Amino acid sequence: MYDRIDLSWEATAVHRARVRGSLLGGALGDALGHPVEFLSLDGIRARYGEQGVTGLVPDSEGVVGRVTDDTQMTLFTAEGLRRAYARERDRGIGGGWSQLVREAYGHWFDTQRLPGPPEGATGLAARPWLYARRAPGNACLSGLAQDFVPDPAAPLGRPGPVNPDSKGCGAVMRSAPFGLTRVTADTAFAMAAHSAQTTHGHPTGYYSAGAFAAIVAHLVEGESLEGAVLRALRLLARHSGHEETTAALRAALDLAAGGPPSAERVRSLGEGWIGEEALAIAVYCALAEPDVRRALLLSVNHSGDSDSTGALCGNLLGARHGDHGLPADWLEHLEGRAEIAVAADDLAAECARG
Repeated sequence: MYDRIDLSWEATAVHRARVRGSLLGGALGDALGHPVEFLSLDGIRARYGEQGVTGLVPDSEGVVGRVTDDTQMTLFTAEGLRRAYARERDRGIGGGWSQLVREAYGHWFDTQRLPGPPEGATGLAARPWLYARRAPGNACLSGLAQDFVPDPAAPLGRPGPVNPDSKGCGAVMRSAPFGLTRVTADTAFAMAAHSAQTTHGHPTGYYSAGAFAAIVAHLVEGESLEGAVLRALRLLARHSGHEETTAALRAALDLAAGGPPSAERVRSLGEGWIGEEALAIAVYCALAEPDVRRALLLSVNHSGDSDSTGALCGNLLGARHGDHGLPADWLEHLEGRAEIAVAADDLAAECARG
């Protein structure tokens, strides 16, 4: 596939904690934001009080801790990458990861169309709890209805053939696993950006995914969040058409340095329905609020795509602090917690085998 970063035994243990933290943290942010995704900030405050949601709250069906398509697709990304690593090790075949991730997304697509696992299903596709349709993105659905596998060798910077005008957040919200696989940040960027073209063809749609994966890769290696974002900005600058993603990240950095965090300041970055806005909101919240719990709450208490911004913020915080840095009382109520942890451990273990 690609050259990977060699880790010592101690570093491997840290890596596993950060992989688990990123996937569980993303799921937590997703579950926090899910019940308020389509509410305005005023609506959130009217329903839950002036501080908005202060923890996991029931969704429209009265269930606490449910995740959405953001977590579902992230898990299928992780599964596709794990299988790519296993194939490379067992067969000595480099490349081909793009096809396996695309196949994994096809399995997710089935969970949105079928009532339950088909006979013979394996892996995540055999898990009944994932067969739940919770407002999946239109670009993800329409993109996966087409039989397109991105070419990892193709140049970036031009509109892709699938949904060429789409820069919705459905690509960035599933891309954390590319940064969790012990590849360099440059490689994580390229893999995530190309894979994003499966559903989102606008350069900003796939550059936001690439930048996010690069930031996660730097965090896993122990970089500070600010340092990770600055490095991602330097990487973005090498690519034509990066300007919208770069501007959004710079706005997040400036806002985080400019005063105390607030929902009103989040609003200045947008609502998060498009990729660069969701990325900027997540980065701002993780930077501006040093407390993990408060950062996650900040990332969902706003007018906009609360589950996606919460998921991205959780991915970042978990990659930075590991699973032990996440609120344990919230994790107790998280849908699929045990299976998410297993998926994270399986990915980390496969990467460690080399």
